Amino acid sequence: MKITTSYKVKIKHYNNIFKDTVRIYRAAVDYIIKVCLDEWDGIKDLGTKEKYNFCEKLIHKTKDNPEPKYDFDTYYYKMPSYVRRAATAEAIGKVSSYKSSLSNWEAADPSERGQIPSYPKAGFIYPSLYKGNMYQLTGTYKGKIKVYIRNTWDWIYIDLRKSDIDYIENHCSCRDMKSPTLRKRGKEWFLEFPFEEEIKLNDTNIHDQCIVAVDLGVNSSAAVCVMKADGTVLGRHFYKLAKEYDSLTHSVNRIKKAQQHGSRKTPKLWAKTQGINDNIAVKTARFIMDIAVSYNTDAIIFEHLDLNGRKRGSKKQKLQLWRARYVQSMVSDKAHRLGIRISRINAWGTSRLAYDGSGRVSRGREADLESYSVCRFANGKIYNCDLNASYNIGARYFIREILKSLPVKDRLALEAKVPQVAKRSTCTFSTLISINAALISG
Repeated sequence: MKITTSYKVKIKHYNNIFKDTVRIYRAAVDYIIKVCLDEWDGIKDLGTKEKYNFCEKLIHKTKDNPEPKYDFDTYYYKMPSYVRRAATAEAIGKVSSYKSSLSNWEAADPSERGQIPSYPKAGFIYPSLYKGNMYQLTGTYKGKIKVYIRNTWDWIYIDLRKSDIDYIENHCSCRDMKSPTLRKRGKEWFLEFPFEEEIKLNDTNIHDQCIVAVDLGVNSSAAVCVMKADGTVLGRHFYKLAKEYDSLTHSVNRIKKAQQHGSRKTPKLWAKTQGINDNIAVKTARFIMDIAVSYNTDAIIFEHLDLNGRKRGSKKQKLQLWRARYVQSMVSDKAHRLGIRISRINAWGTSRLAYDGSGRVSRGREADLESYSVCRFANGKIYNCDLNASYNIGARYFIREILKSLPVKDRLALEAKVPQVAKRSTCTFSTLISINAALISG
């Protein structure tokens, strides 16, 4: 698979000088969007390169095309060809997406479809600076870029931050660097470099795989179980960030107190809360990857969490602040670079069902337990809820993959021996043990 990452390099000593470049680029994209909409009947059936060439003939005057249909060159005099090409590619992409969304909207049932797709606009896009023609590196920490300055397009020399360039040389030298994008973050300007690399994910047979099953918690960061296909548990690990969660609770309480005294907007307090929350997510992702690397695992398994919609109940604020998707996204990026696969399973009942097959568990007041982090099985056993869930998460992954690898006839025979596998949302760790016993017995 191909992995694309980016790293931004700060441009020193400049602030407002790039505003005209961005303004003209966005206006050019809006102009070409209107051209594409007017001429879409002649564009839509062409290939990618043909679409670009067709639009170029409509807007740009050349020796072989002395009278283009649209007077683009008059409005954007001496615009570099590479800036025009980037604007054309951006406009074609936006119009193509708009037309596709519009056709899907028109084909949908009138009683079910939502609002009509909005008209395409340039929005907050930034120009790409093609290497060699719009951007050149003139020294180790120096370069030059072509921008709109003093009413013309000209080169300016820039100083790049040393720490950024050193990081790229030390960590990104083996990746393919693409053309940077001029981008603004806050009040500062950066060159954002994309990097591409080709990664081959491992293709280990399901019966030989070693996985990391992860249960992300709202109150504790993560419970991790390292498991093999036969049900062997190689390791159990917990990650609790007590200090960080106390800081998060304290920060949220400060916001509540400020709101009780009439403060409707508290941007500084929310920024601090967001920073603490991000720190928890980053540390959790690092912990999961450290476990995966130490056991040389083939896959990392998460629950498929549906966090959309309005949160209700006494813990709705904790659920709103929960960064489970952010953690999964970071782990996916890190794992794929190491050739480790990522998979997600049905989350229903992983914490509610006991891993030993004894049925539903009871928690908190329901089980007369002081801590909500432990549960009581139907047979009286008291166990950690998150660890119980991680067992079921890993088991459901192996059950799904084992069934997929079997021929239809063998799968039906296995379902007859182990009826629980017919309904995946009720499968537990004990189901995996039963499947392996049935496979061994033949």
